Amino acid sequence: MKKKPLVGRIRDADSRELKFQALAGDLRRGILAGTWAVGAKLPTEAQLAAETGLSLTTVRRAYEELEQARLVVRRQGSGSFVAERQPARRRSRFTVGVLLPDTQLYYPRVLQGLEETLSAQDVSLRLATYNYKPEREDSSIQFLIDSGVDGLILVPTLTGIPDPQRRVRELTGLNVPVVLLERSLMDLGPGDRTEHVCSDHQGGAYDAVAHLRGLGHRRVGLLTRTSNPTEPAIVAGYERAAADLGFDPLVLQALKNEWEDGAAEQLLQQLMAAGATAALVFGDREAALLEAAARRAGITIPDQLALVSYDDELADLAEVPLTAVSPAKHRMGKMAAEILLRRLVEGEDCPVHQVRLRPRLVVRDSCGAKTNAGDGVHK
Repeated sequence: MKKKPLVGRIRDADSRELKFQALAGDLRRGILAGTWAVGAKLPTEAQLAAETGLSLTTVRRAYEELEQARLVVRRQGSGSFVAERQPARRRSRFTVGVLLPDTQLYYPRVLQGLEETLSAQDVSLRLATYNYKPEREDSSIQFLIDSGVDGLILVPTLTGIPDPQRRVRELTGLNVPVVLLERSLMDLGPGDRTEHVCSDHQGGAYDAVAHLRGLGHRRVGLLTRTSNPTEPAIVAGYERAAADLGFDPLVLQALKNEWEDGAAEQLLQQLMAAGATAALVFGDREAALLEAAARRAGITIPDQLALVSYDDELADLAEVPLTAVSPAKHRMGKMAAEILLRRLVEGEDCPVHQVRLRPRLVVRDSCGAKTNAGDGVHK
């Protein structure tokens, strides 16, 4: 790989694209194009950092991305090498179709759990994505069905549409079994007959607020990225915690592009003016933006403002490493695959599975807590 093109690609990357993703994409293209042969040693993290001007942390995350995609093998003390191509597999007993909004940030660990479980049972996986564009969902699902899948694991759009129940009826009326992942008709309660595996985002938000209250904060705010499928459950969990723990809720919301355009400063001012000394922030990037705004305002974290982030994808890379609510993404993928396989084998004899996994709280520096567990994790 020539240095100039690589540097140019990373520095000219869209500002909304994470730098490690841009670097991983450039390396991926080089590997697939044969720039490095199978088994060849790739540049060291220090070499790539010097060549691109990126930080060691960014380079390390790019290599981790390629390792998850099974394009790179990392050997302790030796470096990173191009992985061997996976051999062609014989026809599996089942083929499972998976529809995801995308394969960035939240979903790689989910996909890894799906792949591990299905491959262990000699089941093929077909993947389609729709990039959070609802108008592309039907064609993506039809692509999977036309490819001959025996069952579907779907992450469809169920918020911001006129009739979510009708949409679910359409999906569950397909000619193959369907398991929803991170989506359900939560408001229906026992009227929801979908088979699903979801994070208990209400529980995760509740636990984060209870943790901050337990540290002595009398008023805890919630700052969110609105128009996101996860946001309503987080708001509901936060408001229930506020009611149970006896303080007035303070919910501050902004769209993703508003966060990127400087909304953090205004939200920080509103938070501090309301007398909050702690906040739950959805998600990691928004929490990192709030940290930066606090630094510019001379507000120290966690001494003057304690923070918990929601997602735990980039929380450990923040200026002050973020305590974070961490959904069980890998386990969720494994369980969705296990449930669909049971449905395929047992048919109507299989009971309907409706699973909610409560996230754990990973304690770092931003909340000011000390853990006695030794591993930085509160479960």
